[in-house]
Amino acid sequence: MNGDIGDTARHMNKATVVLGTQWGDEGKGKIIDLLALKADVVCRAQGGNNAGHTIVVDGKPFYFHLLPSGLMSKSCKALIGNGCVIHLPSLFKEISTNEEKGLTWWKENLIVSDRAQLVFDFHQHVDGMQEDLKGNKKIGTTKKGIGPSYSTKVGRQGIRVGELIGDEDNFVERFHHLAEMYQTHYNGLSIDVDSELQRYREFREKIRPLVKDGVYFLHEMIHSPTPKTIMVEGANATMLDIDFGTYPFVTSSNCSVGGVCTGLGIPASAVGDVIGVVKAYTSRVGSGPFPTEQVNDIGNQLQEKGKEFGTTTGRRRRCGWLDLVMVKYAHMINGLSCIALTKLDILDDFDEIKIGVSYTHKGEKLPSFPATLDVLKEVEVEYLTMPGWKCSTVDCRTFEEMPQNAKNYIWKIQEIVGVKIKWIGVGQSRDSIVQAF
Repeated sequence: MNGDIGDTARHMNKATVVLGTQWGDEGKGKIIDLLALKADVVCRAQGGNNAGHTIVVDGKPFYFHLLPSGLMSKSCKALIGNGCVIHLPSLFKEISTNEEKGLTWWKENLIVSDRAQLVFDFHQHVDGMQEDLKGNKKIGTTKKGIGPSYSTKVGRQGIRVGELIGDEDNFVERFHHLAEMYQTHYNGLSIDVDSELQRYREFREKIRPLVKDGVYFLHEMIHSPTPKTIMVEGANATMLDIDFGTYPFVTSSNCSVGGVCTGLGIPASAVGDVIGVVKAYTSRVGSGPFPTEQVNDIGNQLQEKGKEFGTTTGRRRRCGWLDLVMVKYAHMINGLSCIALTKLDILDDFDEIKIGVSYTHKGEKLPSFPATLDVLKEVEVEYLTMPGWKCSTVDCRTFEEMPQNAKNYIWKIQEIVGVKIKWIGVGQSRDSIVQAF
């Protein structure tokens, strides 16, 4: 084989992927915000407005659910890719809320893939109905209609953004069919079809200027003869992945690195570095097993100091010690190039800090994170206990300024996972990030 293929690959502008390694809420938006200052485009590949990222600029919080966080940079395009599902009323409400805070350049920078699927209000109603039917086995869905929308997509009944702005008669026919199907299957569900169609005639014109062929757009960026910085912002996190997460307590999309190719239409060869975001402790919203959870004063302290409430739902997050069995598993799946360790400052006041380093089940040490909840809910965690640093890291801006025990904690994480830690988050503000090593 000659060198032409290799030469072509070397000249690609590759995408850097930022994704969560736990159950979400790791602080991905802040890392993206830092890196997007030099990016040409930041993309969302999956999920909908069930995600939540917070970015604090000059003391002012900006909340992103479906919008890519890279939109905070005036020079950066923001693409909502084909793997996403979009509830247009929520999208435009999110835009309006952030526009009032100063995000006025979104019209020039936001791009919506014509292949992205639409979430309708009845998807949200059905989401709630399905959750209610589960009784005491609720998954903890955000009730944003994400699961039902992905279900209609997989069932080949869904409606894409491109169809909304395309032939109106076709859209009306498809909508009638979808609404009829849902009303037939769900007793008590009533859809005012005429009213909804009128709403979407208005949304059609609002969304039209933003819609592009996302696959072609990224193809041009990847193969541009001039250097382009492409970033992919993961929503949710690895342990919420539909295949690799704590199923069925997961989301409805692939939020590990494989979802980047299918959710944006880029080849695997165009994926470059994969940055794993790891919170310095563990949290999760909703139900499901949580081996290192601390249902005690430690968990309460982590929750209160870390302000652990869901950006999307406002629900209190469950908290516990850092689980490196989970992070190593995320590394196995995603092939992490480096780690961004966030919210280290939340551990500033602890006398001692524990790290979950292995699982034992019925006396046998497990080689990796188990696939079934039957095993996961019964595991015993082996902890490594380290001394705390008992002083603030909030004002640290270099690794050298870190307390020695904080450095030891960081080094130990890097040693166990086997991945270099490149950034350390020590506060909410935009500049509260320490470049490590």
